[in-house]
Amino acid sequence: MDFALSRELSTLQKKARAFIQAEIIPLENDVGQTPHGPSEELRSRLVAKARDAGLLTPHASKEMGGLGLCHVEKAIVFEEAGYSTLGPTALNIHAPDEGNIHLMEEVASEEQKERWLRPLVEGHTRSCFAMTEPSPGAGADPSMLQTTAVRDGDDYVINGTKWFITGANGASFVIIMAKMEDGSATMFLSDMDRPEIEVVRTMDALDTCFTGGHGVLRFNNLRVPATDVLGEIGKGFRYAQVRLAPARLTHCMRWLGQARRAHDIALAYARKREAFGQKLGDHQGVSFMLADNEMDLQTARLHIWHTAWLLDQGERGNFESSRAKVVCSEAEWRVVDRSVQILGGQGVTGETIVARIFADMRSFRIYDGPSEVHRFSLGKKLVAGRTPK
Repeated sequence: MDFALSRELSTLQKKARAFIQAEIIPLENDVGQTPHGPSEELRSRLVAKARDAGLLTPHASKEMGGLGLCHVEKAIVFEEAGYSTLGPTALNIHAPDEGNIHLMEEVASEEQKERWLRPLVEGHTRSCFAMTEPSPGAGADPSMLQTTAVRDGDDYVINGTKWFITGANGASFVIIMAKMEDGSATMFLSDMDRPEIEVVRTMDALDTCFTGGHGVLRFNNLRVPATDVLGEIGKGFRYAQVRLAPARLTHCMRWLGQARRAHDIALAYARKREAFGQKLGDHQGVSFMLADNEMDLQTARLHIWHTAWLLDQGERGNFESSRAKVVCSEAEWRVVDRSVQILGGQGVTGETIVARIFADMRSFRIYDGPSEVHRFSLGKKLVAGRTPK
């Protein structure tokens, strides 16, 4: 693995960094920032800026209008986007759209791509991914699906309840994971304006960075024609892995940018703030926290780059992406937590953006699988003789 950035990628990195600094960070306190994420109006303005800059949806294929970035290239650009709480929204690389774009490029039919994917890549629409359910349904264990899909003529009739569905409120379409009569799982596509889809409520959450927040959805005899099956019948669990392994890693990329931002703010404060006769950063306790931050940031970055490189070699990367998810979510959380501590009162108020990053970041240790679930999975694979790359 070559750690040197190509001239083209270095130029793209600098372009993304300058764009976030000049165009996006100034909007972080815009009135369109709501408790349930950026408003649709703010999202549209952000997306327009990225479109004008030639940075919109960079991970999508060139055929779909993106830049066709590979996984390693995504690691560079996504970190830069994550430096602002609004950056991933602006570049159209936020969850769940980023993962849905990747999945649909892999398995959607040409008709489905033109109907749903292309407007999504162009930033004109949003999507959601409906898998998680209230107990006793699917959570970290997707095999516990309770939502059902029953064949009726040329249609499938879907019934069930989903929750923690990111971006549900205001999404144009949804990818639904449902259990078939034989116990397998299938993914279905549906427009969200159907009367049989009920947005029950938007859930209150720690994070405020996802447009549309996190919703509760109910499917009441939703009829989906067989032409709107995503991929093949019965391959839902397989497709979930196609989506989840890269999506876990892109979470790590984006949040690395957030952690780096918090560290930079804390470092700048430690360099100028005086306490007990010397600069805050000259106190050993603070300097040690800054050093630990630097180590955690680099550890996370190397896990991301290595796993991205494996994916670019055609490896499945399930083991490595699980490992990276745990390492990165915990390392990046420690960076933000220490930054709050260094900032003191400014770290727990709106005087800096670090308090918002702190609240957003805590959820990362749960999203796309809690650390404990990944550790359990990794341990089982190791005992069974699975050797990591």
